[in-house]
Amino acid sequence: MITNSDSPLRVLLLGGTSEAMSLAQRLANDKTVAATLSLAGRTANPAASPLPVRVGGFGGVDGLSGYLTRENIDLLIDATHPFAANISRNAISAAPAARIPLLAVERPPWTPIKGDDWTEYDSIEAAIAGLPSTPQDVFSGLGRQAIAALSGAPQHRYAIRVVDASEPPANLPHATIIAARGPFRAEDDIALFAHHGIRHVLAKNAGGNATYSKIEAARQLGVKVHMVRRPAIGLRPTVTSVEEALAWIETYRHRRSARGV
Repeated sequence: MITNSDSPLRVLLLGGTSEAMSLAQRLANDKTVAATLSLAGRTANPAASPLPVRVGGFGGVDGLSGYLTRENIDLLIDATHPFAANISRNAISAAPAARIPLLAVERPPWTPIKGDDWTEYDSIEAAIAGLPSTPQDVFSGLGRQAIAALSGAPQHRYAIRVVDASEPPANLPHATIIAARGPFRAEDDIALFAHHGIRHVLAKNAGGNATYSKIEAARQLGVKVHMVRRPAIGLRPTVTSVEEALAWIETYRHRRSARGV
């Protein structure tokens, strides 16, 4: 007789980060886990996933909790981007509503070190407003969704790096779109900044290694960084590495096996 303790753990992995992809690869090779990777769908050509993928939102807290219940999910893991605040807040409410455990994989934020020239802001709009009023050469690492906010300061010459190629909007007459997918190297960003004469960098404090290159490049070139602080998410169980997340899953599996249910 097969019991629930013999069946694979059903895991919903909220993804979109390098940590999520690394965790997906590890879970895909684990026959005791049946995991699904959920992506927001903001990237036209996401990296290939070794797990089944669902794309799009859930419809708020009720939609997410309903999905968790309907799909008999055992564990919810939030490995979304630190700035994906809405889905992370929804997960905090939806997991207890569906009576399942939640774990967040949250990479530590970057902190300035000797040689960095940072000013920190609470929003993208504030960081853009913090640029000088006179035209400047600016690198934007804020992502595609922040392009509209750049139109609040259209006088600048922007080099905007995004994952999906597109034409710059008409209201940013001096903008260049650079389509590229990380991880990036510091030496490449140094060359990029030198080519565009960059003197200011707009960045979100994403943490991790994949896009830290722009911070290293700014430090080495003496470029000013306008850093957007992370949004407040709320209290939740959190780890900082894929290995810790795997250990958490293993702990739950042993707990379920001991109960024999």
